[in-house]
This record gives sequence, C-alpha cells and structure tokens, in this order.
Amino acid sequence: MLSRFRAAVLLCVLSVAALLAQRGFRGRYYEEYVPLPADAGERTEFVFGRLRYGSMGGNYYRRGGRWATDYPKADRQFLQGLRRLTRLHTRSVEQVVDIDSDQIFEYPWLYAVEVGSWGFTEEQAKRLRDYLNRGGLLLVDDFHGMYEWDAFAAGMKQVFPARPIVDLDDKDPIFHVLYDLDERFQVPGIHYLGSGVTHEKGGIDPRWRGVYDDEGRLMVAICYNMDLGDAWEWADHPQYPENFASLAYRIAINYIIYSMTR
Repeated sequence: MLSRFRAAVLLCVLSVAALLAQRGFRGRYYEEYVPLPADAGERTEFVFGRLRYGSMGGNYYRRGGRWATDYPKADRQFLQGLRRLTRLHTRSVEQVVDIDSDQIFEYPWLYAVEVGSWGFTEEQAKRLRDYLNRGGLLLVDDFHGMYEWDAFAAGMKQVFPARPIVDLDDKDPIFHVLYDLDERFQVPGIHYLGSGVTHEKGGIDPRWRGVYDDEGRLMVAICYNMDLGDAWEWADHPQYPENFASLAYRIAINYIIYSMTR
C-alpha cells in the first residue's frame, strides 16, 4: 500500500509542476504566484480553509502576515494529493478565512502556520473558541523551539484558559482513520536541502500534540517542530526527499478525514 501511495503522490505533484510550467509559473519563496485552476469555483463538500490571523510582530512579509507562509502553492499541491488519494469531493483551491469574520463557522477544518507568532484580541479568542466548541478542527503547523512554543501556548490559553495541551497517544484514532501512522518522524522545511538538518530554532524533537473537548474529540491538532506546509510546497522539487513529503500528505489527510467523520 505504501509503495502505491508514494507513486500516487509523486504523480500528483509532477502533474502540478507540469501545469505550473505550462502556465508560466513565477515563484517567490513566500506567497508564490500560482494560477487558478479552471475548476476553482466548483461547489464541493470540502474546502481547505487557511486561517488568517494577526501576528504579534505585525505584517512580517510583504503581503499579509505570517499566516501566509507557503501560501498558496502548498495548499494547491496538497489539494491535488487529497483529491487523488481520497474520495472526498474537494475544491481545487484553498479559502482564506479571517479570524475576525463569522465566515469561520462555514469551514469544519482550518489550517494555520507560524503560530509561534500569533496573538488574539478577546473577541478573536472567543470566536475561535466558539468555532472549535461547535465541532471545528484546527491544524497548526510550522513553528519551532521553545520561544515559539511559549507564544503559541499563550494564544491557546486565551482561547481555552482551562483546557490542557497534551501529547497524542499512538493509538489515537486520528493516526489510524485512513493511514496507520505508527512510524512518524520530523518533517523538515526546504532548508534541509542546504543544511542536511531536519530541525529549526532548537526544536530538535517533533511533537504531535492536541487539545480535546469534553467528549474526547480532538479540536486542535498540533504539529510542533515540523513543517508540513513546506513538504507540500516543495514535494515537486527533485531534491526534496519523498519520505518527508509522503508523511506530510498522510498526516494532513488523516486529520481531514477525522474532522469530517467525528
């Protein structure tokens, strides 16, 4: 099964790369330009929501804030894999969802990156808390080291003052809903190609953590000391290792299926 998965992932990312080349893809390291697919407006049962939030340090990148890291190429390439590897009727493009808007309640699954820099107003924290309590699932990714962990945890404390962040057990359903993810390892960003090092900012050990509701449903899935978004974004790079990209796809696909079935 794993070999078939690897072949499918490789085929889907090569297809995306070919499409971008045909349409004159002009990439930047952040917020890369990717043309809209022809079916971008299709009405589907699932839409990939990317959470737009405010950063403590303001707008770090030229357009938007750190929430936009790897956007939109990472999202589009991941969605190609989600469409190919599952039967979920999925839109081919992501939806940016503002934390200040009640639009957040229209999306059962949200993805947020660089959460080691986020910060909330009281109203924003309440809206995110309401979203999660109503059944939403938030996947957070691409933050590293103790400084960024402390900033992330402070934001979660605003959202859930009394709910603990815990390490996920290997037997948790989220690791087995579609793919069995017993063998997990650190997924590095593109820096790995130059350094050969998988960790960043002192975040040596990858951690899969979460926040549960009173019924045992995972509300916040935490991928700490890893960078799934970079693995999706650079899965078509000939030197980026396939095993990192494949695990990054499998983790997020499991989390999405979990969010749609719990």
